Amino acid sequence: MIRLSPMKLTAAAAAAAATAGMVVAMRKRRHAREAAPEPDIIHDFKPWPSIAQHLATTGPRTYFRPTFLGMEQLDTSSPALYVGNHTLYALLDVPLLMEHLIHERGLYLRPLGDRGHFDYPGWKQFLLKIGVVPANPENCDKLMEAGESVLVYPGGAREVWHHKDENYTLVWKKRLGFVRQAAKHGYDIIPFASLGADECYTILADGDDFRHSRPVQKALKVLGVPHLFRDGEAVPPLVRGLGPTLAPRPQALYFSFGERISTVGIDVTDESQLWAMREKVAAAIYRQLDELRAYREQDRERNWGKWRKRYAG
Repeated sequence: MIRLSPMKLTAAAAAAAATAGMVVAMRKRRHAREAAPEPDIIHDFKPWPSIAQHLATTGPRTYFRPTFLGMEQLDTSSPALYVGNHTLYALLDVPLLMEHLIHERGLYLRPLGDRGHFDYPGWKQFLLKIGVVPANPENCDKLMEAGESVLVYPGGAREVWHHKDENYTLVWKKRLGFVRQAAKHGYDIIPFASLGADECYTILADGDDFRHSRPVQKALKVLGVPHLFRDGEAVPPLVRGLGPTLAPRPQALYFSFGERISTVGIDVTDESQLWAMREKVAAAIYRQLDELRAYREQDRERNWGKWRKRYAG
């Protein structure tokens, strides 16, 4: 039998009491969180100050030197649905796009995010803090009823984690929801394009490669998460950036905004009308991408420094 001195017993009792107190306090905080009403992610959201966003993007703006075309025709006088192409990973260009609009026009877009983003608690909380909302018709209804300008990438996870031969390809499948929502609420659609981010990386292996890889399939089954794979869609490609690293190449980024496209008169129950509008928006995005490519060729010769020309690839 182990005997403890009175001093050690006192210390042990104090430690036990402190531990018990911590457990009780944690339980109280947990119960308080569970009892508290869920925050209204639509109406309770408060945008970050413009200056804070401008300062936070100083590094990326210096590195990628973004250029914005079509700002003179961008009409932000009333809410609209902004629809564009999703580039690889979407972490390089989206923050710069959003920052530019709020800094230059005072317009804070509310992005609709793929449901997969909200499966990870830390990442979920960060996205909610910057105004991203889980993409579904109900949330889109609430945003538009509140008069918010909404940002959507119909290609979702499949487009942002595209395959080797799909740079600047719209992978919208059979999705018509964004047109239906815009028409339902009388929202104009503003098509926009983003160029440059897809060249920041070279894709070494994509979803198709992983889907046909037996070791990957076995690993997913062992981990019990094959459903997260979505048949190769919801898996980021393996990439190489600057040299052998994951640092993005210093590509210059280019953005373009098209004219508003009215959805007035569209019958939301008529798929042929929805498809016609979808194709009109897609054509506008592809046209802008072509215009940005032509602009980039001239800009490369005139304004790219030796360092950017050498390492952008």
